[in-house]
Amino acid sequence: MIKKLITISICATLFCSAVQAQYDPDKVNKKAKALFEKAYGIAMNGNYAESIKTLQDAIKIEPRYMEAYLSIAGLYFEQKKYQNAIENYEKAKGIDSSWFKEYNLPYSINLAGVGEFQKALKAIDEFLSVPNINAQSKKAADYRRKTYQFAIDYSNQHPAGNYKFAPQNMGDSINSDQLEYFPTFTIDDADFIFTRRVNGNEEFYESHFVNGHWTKAVPLPGDINSNLNEGASNISQDGQWLIFTGCNFPYGYGSCDLYISYLTPQGWSKPENMGNRINTESWESAPSLSPDKRDLYFASGRPGGYGGQDLYVTHQLANGRWSDPENLGPEINTIGDESAPYIHADNQTLYFTSGGHLGYGGTDLFMAKKQGKSWSKPLNLGYPINTIENEGSLVVAADGKTAYYTSDRSDTRGGLDLYSFELREDARPARTLWVKGKVFDKKTLKGLPSGVELTDLGTRDVISRVQTDATGNYLITLPVGKDYAFNVKRRGYLFFSENFSLSQRTPDSTYNIDIPLQPIEANASVVLKNIFFESGKFDLKPESTIELDNIFQLMKENPTLKIQISGHTDNVGKAADNMALSNNRAQAVVKYLVSKGIEQARLTFKGYGATQPVANNTSETGRAQNRRTELQVISQ
Repeated sequence: MIKKLITISICATLFCSAVQAQYDPDKVNKKAKALFEKAYGIAMNGNYAESIKTLQDAIKIEPRYMEAYLSIAGLYFEQKKYQNAIENYEKAKGIDSSWFKEYNLPYSINLAGVGEFQKALKAIDEFLSVPNINAQSKKAADYRRKTYQFAIDYSNQHPAGNYKFAPQNMGDSINSDQLEYFPTFTIDDADFIFTRRVNGNEEFYESHFVNGHWTKAVPLPGDINSNLNEGASNISQDGQWLIFTGCNFPYGYGSCDLYISYLTPQGWSKPENMGNRINTESWESAPSLSPDKRDLYFASGRPGGYGGQDLYVTHQLANGRWSDPENLGPEINTIGDESAPYIHADNQTLYFTSGGHLGYGGTDLFMAKKQGKSWSKPLNLGYPINTIENEGSLVVAADGKTAYYTSDRSDTRGGLDLYSFELREDARPARTLWVKGKVFDKKTLKGLPSGVELTDLGTRDVISRVQTDATGNYLITLPVGKDYAFNVKRRGYLFFSENFSLSQRTPDSTYNIDIPLQPIEANASVVLKNIFFESGKFDLKPESTIELDNIFQLMKENPTLKIQISGHTDNVGKAADNMALSNNRAQAVVKYLVSKGIEQARLTFKGYGATQPVANNTSETGRAQNRRTELQVISQ
């Protein structure tokens, strides 16, 4: 309702009369008035440029023609040419500031359009000082005043410093004279998919990043595009799933539903409706998959929310079905509309649009962080990312700083184009690396469908849990800034253990790890890379429980299994001390397993000191590899 009132107030400035002061509209030259009337008719037919030219001709005849300046300003505002509008408002104000007072509302909105929030606040205060303002205008002015004050307070709390907002058009390979919007991409930024409106029909296009350049965008191959409208897509980080919004499909539940398509050797499969747990008779749209493909965020207008459109999440269950959607709650949702959720590759940072949280006017972009099972207070992304207009969707690359969005800036190829820009530091998610590879049987070399799990060693929370594809291929994300336990499991095999220490260092590259799983049989062994001790001590550190519990689970699933835990050290120090330390460390692991209920008879331990090195002890890297705990199968 407020937006409508503002629009009415702005449009009223195009062609209107006002109370008389020093300026007297009745004394305007008749030829100038005739041109004014002509300009009015031209504007009503949508030809703003010609209307402005006609008004300027009127001003040449009558240089103090306030209505002409005000109308030119209003026409520039309709084209979002705020600076041109401001210049003409100020020319009118210079003629008679008292007569101009009632136009300070639209003047202030244009000032805010170019980020002049202090001047906009002053202008709105002048407007509010006018006696007997009607209730609708006062309500609109009070709303605008609140947004200007927010903008001023925000700039004080989040100083821009050296940050420059400089969106770059993605170029002719991506953009065309048609409309392009709703970008999505894989974790490596190599595959870029977006929606293009072609002759009124929405279709998906793709481009690939090859040798530093984007290839010419082409329609997605396969059976996904149709003569119906497909839009608002989200590709999984591994590039295997595409979830999108389909409206008015013949097999839908409501006006707009969510559909899924899978990548096959022949291209994208025929879309499948995601079912009546996710879709309703209401509007569902704007899907966003978590990097492990276990959580799906989306917007819905279903009853029972906090406002018109709310954000929801559904979780994939063990049987492959999706759970009943959960509302993201009052931290995220408001009495206004929330939409366009985007969960970053770090699986912790959510971007979305909202018209209910306080901002700059219209719909703004916000960021929130996961805090256990709830969310942090949303952070407005600030001006000039947010403006007085309605902002659309935003997606952020794995590097945590490169963002993509849709705009109709001055260098557009035609209407809406896709742009990239660098995010301000305090609005960034964690930079995210990834691990990918193939899980296979060590003996047969055949790919193995397996579970891959990433756990935060600090909190011991599972960050991601993914399932490989049928041939054992996997991809899992690694947000930097934390240390992780990485495990791969499959029944009948020893689990695989790896450790990624990213809290103190940030590697420049990603990881490619092919994983040979060993069948559970005599003499099979695995290095337990997430068993931790203080230097020179044998007390298990708390973060070791992740690995210890994996051993416990292995023993429970294989009730006749017998194992030996072996301790090893580097060659620093006395040999006798190293032998004792390694023996005590192996014994500590066994004691933990016994305390959890594993029979002592199934467990043995032995310390080998520095007698069985697996690397050279002349470097710290080699010594670190030699300091290890191993599990070996004695018998099944």
